Amino acid sequence: MPSGPIRLLLVDDSPIALAILQRIFKTTPDIEVVGVARNGQEALAMIPVVRPSIICTDLHMPKMNGLELTEEVMARFPCPILVISASVQEDDTQNVFRILEAGALDIFPKPRAGLASEYEKAKIELITKLRVLSGVSVFTHQRRSAGPVVAVALPKAAVSIDLHAPRLLAIGASTGGPQALLTILQQLPKTFPVPILCVQHISDGFLQGLVEWLNSSCAIQVAIASPGDMPCPGVVYFPPERHHIEINARGQIALTQGDPVAGHCPSVTVMFKSVAAYYRRSAVGVLLTGMGRDGADGLQALAQAGSLTIAQDEASCIVFGMPKEAIALGAAQQVLPLSDIAPVLLRQVFN
Repeated sequence: MPSGPIRLLLVDDSPIALAILQRIFKTTPDIEVVGVARNGQEALAMIPVVRPSIICTDLHMPKMNGLELTEEVMARFPCPILVISASVQEDDTQNVFRILEAGALDIFPKPRAGLASEYEKAKIELITKLRVLSGVSVFTHQRRSAGPVVAVALPKAAVSIDLHAPRLLAIGASTGGPQALLTILQQLPKTFPVPILCVQHISDGFLQGLVEWLNSSCAIQVAIASPGDMPCPGVVYFPPERHHIEINARGQIALTQGDPVAGHCPSVTVMFKSVAAYYRRSAVGVLLTGMGRDGADGLQALAQAGSLTIAQDEASCIVFGMPKEAIALGAAQQVLPLSDIAPVLLRQVFN
């Protein structure tokens, strides 16, 4: 980790948004705003001069938007990028998540100068996220054409696991999760024979865009769950915003607006524990990249119930927080690179 303050480049065409962001970071001694640009072209010209540790960019800007900027930065000057954007609007559902596909690390809603309590909460969350992401190692991304590449061939090798035939797959993720989920779900065929429950920590207003982006990029169906749904094979279910997702005694999806668990609603641990209670040995739990420890206790419950449990390894995580906590508990039976997770899942369900 380099010494000295985090060097931040802000890119946004809104004077109001820039003023709010500059006010947030002005009183943060370990973060220094080294440049302000009003579009992607200005930012690209600044990068070799100001040498940012991290870039915060808006999505919609004249001349060069946030997606185009991210593609150029990751091809020419690899650097951590945090997208700070308004909630996904109807015409943005693809673009804001394509920025993540292009190499940006995470999305954060634009802070607003509204209620003092909401502003202070957003300020703390943004500063925390920026500190974590500024230390992430990023690599050059080749510019790539749009369109999914779905690999559905089953691997030849077999893994010997004492596991009843899986009847449900549960996946939890946080920071870096959308990219990780895309990597896994793109490899699952339309005929994937078990349902998938998924909790992704994401800011309010972005869930619908995430679901539509995954749906357009994957062969498997992706949906927001409704209360009482009976989980169907080949469908990925996300809970609505601010709802925990569980399996009730009848095997149906239950959605509750309960208290946060491990700081989150929806909580990965709530989902995992519910799956463990109903499916016992007949489930698979996967814990992916993310900050904090949500999911660790739940993955342990799945392991204790006899289900297969998988944690993403440190090298392939954007943030090795949640998987690290689960591994420390002994909750992960397998610790795998992201690229190996889908092949293992395919072997288990098609065995």
